Amino acid sequence: MSGEDLVDGVLDGDQRALARVITRIENRATGYRELVSTLHRHSGDAGIIGVTGSPGSGKSTLVDKLVAAYRARGQSVGVIAVDPASPFTGGAVLGDRIRMESTIGDEGVFVRSMSARGTLGGLSTATSDAVTALDAFGMDRIIIETVGAGQNEVDIVKTADTVAVLVPPGSGDDVQMLKAGILEIGDVFVVNKADLSGADRMVRELTEMIQERRNLRGTDLDADAVESGGGHHGDGGGDGAVAAEDRARVVEGLWVPPIVETVANQGEGIEGLLDTVEAHRSFLGESGELRATRRQRYEEEIRALVRSDLRDLVAAEFADRGGIEADAQRVLDRESDTYAVVESVVGPIRDCLAADEE
Repeated sequence: MSGEDLVDGVLDGDQRALARVITRIENRATGYRELVSTLHRHSGDAGIIGVTGSPGSGKSTLVDKLVAAYRARGQSVGVIAVDPASPFTGGAVLGDRIRMESTIGDEGVFVRSMSARGTLGGLSTATSDAVTALDAFGMDRIIIETVGAGQNEVDIVKTADTVAVLVPPGSGDDVQMLKAGILEIGDVFVVNKADLSGADRMVRELTEMIQERRNLRGTDLDADAVESGGGHHGDGGGDGAVAAEDRARVVEGLWVPPIVETVANQGEGIEGLLDTVEAHRSFLGESGELRATRRQRYEEEIRALVRSDLRDLVAAEFADRGGIEADAQRVLDRESDTYAVVESVVGPIRDCLAADEE
């Protein structure tokens, strides 16, 4: 299919066209940038949710249940499962697995496994482009499930509007991970497997860390403003739901990340988590933070693309000159120096930009 046919197919809701577009994006096939550019003009309406956390925290099961809950509310969902890259092919190691058992055959759901391709944070530029394609396709919600590689997961914040960080109970390593930096990106914290021993302790520790995070920013919180409940136990309803207005805490115009307890494999707490995610989306829209967040994301994408393209241009230039090894040899022989080599490559690019400004 031609690029124009693919775009028309995506905009018409053809999942086969969508799959082909994402394949071209992932393979960086000729013309993929034109596809993404055209589709970008038709995007911007979907809510983008990032689900991250350590391996074994139950991300895939939780995402499966979230998708089912969104579908029950009549919303379409696209899922991108970012898997570790194969060292041999660069493709997703787990790409062929059945990720969403409960939604197989549902035309309102599109699931795609993608390779992290060694990108810091487990997200590649291809993932961001795939989100654009899903958005233009008309998906109401797009969920990105990441590798779960620890602190580097902070990269997800550049793509998602709302980030849910999963933390299983009883793991000191996860608390250290949060302290190391991932705490900063969480819009909602999920203590999954909350039926296990240690769940209450994990909630308390998370509450203390969120209080400390906000207090450092000059906003005093009490524990009730952080700990939003959502516990699975003793509520009689089986889903751990707490009213969205009781979960969504906004203090002095700042969103306070709620803590929600879930038992994903039993479906407990899922509706409450979904309500919390939607409450955060409402907050972003009403406060103007959604546009600010997305503008920041595009700034980061532009920087990343510029770095990538310049890296390729420089690599090609060194190849034309006989390889960087030849320049290194000249430096070793004192025929040149590292700064002079760099200037010989970067200088013409700088001159071209200066000429364009004139």
